[in-house]
Order: sequence, then structure tokens, then C-alpha cells
Amino acid sequence: MSSDWAICAENLAKCYALFDRPADRLKQMLWRARRKYYREFWALHDVNLKIRQGEVLGIIGRNGAGKSTLLQLICGTLTPTSGKVAVNGRVAALLELGAGFNPEFSGRENVYFAAAVLGLRSAEIDARFDMIVDFSGVRDFIDQPVKTYSSGMYVRLAFSIATSVDPDILVIDEALSVGDGQFARKSFDRIISLKEAGKTILFCSHALYQIEALCGRALWLEQGQALALDTPASVVSAYQTFLGREAENTPAAAVTPAPTFAPAGAARIAGIEVLADNRAGKTLAVTSRHSTVSIRTRFVSDPTLPAPSIAVGILAANGQAVATAGTHNDGITLSRQADGSGEVRIDFPAFPLLKGTYMVSIWLMCEAGLHMYDTAEFVATLHVTQTDLEQGVVSLDHHWAQ
Repeated sequence: MSSDWAICAENLAKCYALFDRPADRLKQMLWRARRKYYREFWALHDVNLKIRQGEVLGIIGRNGAGKSTLLQLICGTLTPTSGKVAVNGRVAALLELGAGFNPEFSGRENVYFAAAVLGLRSAEIDARFDMIVDFSGVRDFIDQPVKTYSSGMYVRLAFSIATSVDPDILVIDEALSVGDGQFARKSFDRIISLKEAGKTILFCSHALYQIEALCGRALWLEQGQALALDTPASVVSAYQTFLGREAENTPAAAVTPAPTFAPAGAARIAGIEVLADNRAGKTLAVTSRHSTVSIRTRFVSDPTLPAPSIAVGILAANGQAVATAGTHNDGITLSRQADGSGEVRIDFPAFPLLKGTYMVSIWLMCEAGLHMYDTAEFVATLHVTQTDLEQGVVSLDHHWAQ
């Protein structure tokens, strides 16, 4: 493999044998040459991928698309069924909660153990120990068994170790996207610094704005196959179109009770009401440039954390974002009650979109607009009509002059 490449994968595939009954597994062991007693499930199928040194690659796709499998194959924690993968450099990976930690060991012991596995000598770990612990924010518990840690503490310590060992390649699975907004911002800044230092970074994310903000390229996986590998803008656009089509064919989800409180270090959407000209509903009639569309969002949050931020998206029927607005981008700090609950409303007067069908989605994020706490996708449908012949998607403010 050329030194210009950090990772090369050729026809990479992973197949699992699924047995309907435990007895079938025994039969397969005894009579494997005669017949198959299992069904094949291809978690990944013929993926070809080359990643240059210093490149940041974002991986997107629905749950079960094969993202985590691909990362595990690259890191060597899984063996491919077929194909091959070559890695050039030291890899630090965050693949699943607590991976590589011994729950009976203290945080201190796990720091030394995990850093040694990643290739650091004892003297190097000694020199970096305080930096690792301070960044993770678990100093008061560093000598306690990690089995007593919360999931957020687990992640903070694991992230701190992985990003402090000077890796050539950093691999992050979104399964680890937990923790409070403050740490999310710190970790985001750490990833930016690694990117600026020329490190190769792979990460999975459902936060498409992060993919576009951080990455040079994006890979879209669906049912174990690579559907697109290109610039983040083009891949995200194709993925959003796909999600929009899927949403049109998906029955409405059952209504779940609204949360009345948020877990420690988190925030949740507690309720949403979408109105057109003060009429609430899931499907609303809107007159272009005449109706006012309002969206009220109630939320609950950990009151010990900074107030979260909220973003609203108006999406076309194919899932592509037409417009977004966010409290963080607009410099708005949400007010809350003492228990961390709050409500915010956004108004779109003289709704400027032209005729068509649009959907509303809500995202609840940390105060920096980086860490995703909660989402509510396609909560309402807007059927927009108009009284004139103007064409396009949006009516722009304009003036004629002679």
C-alpha cells in the first residue's frame, strides 16, 4: 500500500450465520459438508474504499446499514469473510461502550492498560496521565472501579485515552455519542485539532451537519453496500432524498408518552405543536406568502447543564432540507424553569415557500449546537398552495426599478 494511503479496503465483506434453533448450530458442526442449517446475513458486501493520510471521512446510513461492521473490520476487531483491508499507522478506536476496559479495574488501571494496548510505553503514559484524566473530567473517581461509572464517564475516559495517544488514525462510532453538551463541545474541539494536525479520522454520525462541517468525503452505506462515496454535500443530499422517500412509505409511529424529566447530562423533546394560521395539526393547509406557520417545542433538560439549543428544519417531500433555523445560529439562549423545562416558539410569517408539500423536523442539541440530544423527524406535513403563477421553491423579496 502506498504511503499516501491510510486505509485501503478491497471487496470487503462480512457474513454472519443465523441459526433458528440452538440444535441447528450443533447439526452444522457435525454435518457441515452435507447441508446448511443456517441463513446467511451479509452485514457488509463488497465495499471498496481508499482513504488518504490526513483525510476525514464521515460514514452515514440508517441503523443496521453496516457502519459499525465496517469500522470494526478496519480496526481489526472483526475478521472479514472475504476481501481484505490494509491500515497504515497507529489506530485508536472508540467502537462500543466500555470496549477494552476491565470493569473490575479502576479508572487509573484502565488508563494504563488501554494506553499500553494502543502502543504507549509506561513513561509516555506517565507523562500524559494528568492530561487524560483532566480532559475526561473523572479525576474524583479515577481510583474507583469503572463498573461504578456512568455511561457518560465511560465515554469521556475512553475518548480522552484514544485521542491522547497521538494516533495516526482515529475511528469513532456514533454509538458513543453520549455525554453532556460541555463535553461534546470539548470532544468536537479535540477532533478539530486532530484534523488540523493531519490525522486521519473516520466517524459515523446521524448528525448530517457535522458530516458537512468536518469531512472531506462521505460514505453512505445501506444494507451493507456502499451506495455513494463523494463530497459530503452530494452524499448528504442523496441520503436525505432517500430518507424522504422512505418516510412517505412508513406508517406513522405510535405515540409515546412525553418525558417529564431528562436523564442526568441530557435533554429531551417533551412536545411539539405545529400551527398554520393558529390551527394546529399533523397535516396543515398553508397559503404561500399569506399564512403564518408557527412551531412550538417543549423540552426538558438537566438543569445543571447549560440550556440546550433547538433547530427547526423545513424539508421537501423527498427529504432534502429547504430551510433551517436554530437558536444557536441566531444567538438565542433558551430560558428554562428551575427544573430544566422550557418552551420556545418560532414563527414564519408570510410563509415564503411556493406550492408543494413540505415536512417539519426538530432537533434538540447542546448549547453549542454540536451534540445531538434528541430528534423528532417529520412531525408535520405542510401542503402549500398559492394564488398566482410564480414558479420555483421560494418567493424572494425583490424590487423592480426603472
